[in-house]
Amino acid sequence: MGGNSPCASCKLLRRRCAKDCIFAPYFPSDDPHKFAIVHKVFGASNVSKMLQELPLQQRADAVSSLVYEANARIRDPVYGCVGAISYLQNQVSQLQTQLAVAQAEIVCIQMQQEPIMVEANPQMVLGQADDDDQAFLLQNQCFNFANNNASSSAYVNIHESLKRESIFGDIVS
Repeated sequence: MGGNSPCASCKLLRRRCAKDCIFAPYFPSDDPHKFAIVHKVFGASNVSKMLQELPLQQRADAVSSLVYEANARIRDPVYGCVGAISYLQNQVSQLQTQLAVAQAEIVCIQMQQEPIMVEANPQMVLGQADDDDQAFLLQNQCFNFANNNASSSAYVNIHESLKRESIFGDIVS
């Protein structure tokens, strides 16, 4: 910004901040850590080149992306934000599996509560069923499905994966 206080970039690089400093609008002097991380990962020269190639209206978003990617690279030098995205996609997949199992259990429980209707009018539940054996088999299959899935490793795996360290370094439970 020139004048009174130099931007975080110029402070870190120990140079005079010119009025037309490309870093000044995006790396204010009150947040030096932001530029330090970006500089450590990408280098000041590369960031300067990237910003100069972009139109003014896209530079703030680019800086925000650079800061996010730099933070991700500091946490995970190999995968960066791709590792974070992969982790979150796996978590979504596991939660979708857990939701499908829970929905199946709800259906089974609802079917277990229908024996009153089967005894009163078996044709209502099973169409043209003549005996209660089909209703009994259907309910037992549902009950076995619910019991097998309730103790399955799917719940254990999902719960354990949620206890793992999150992409931001804190423990998720």
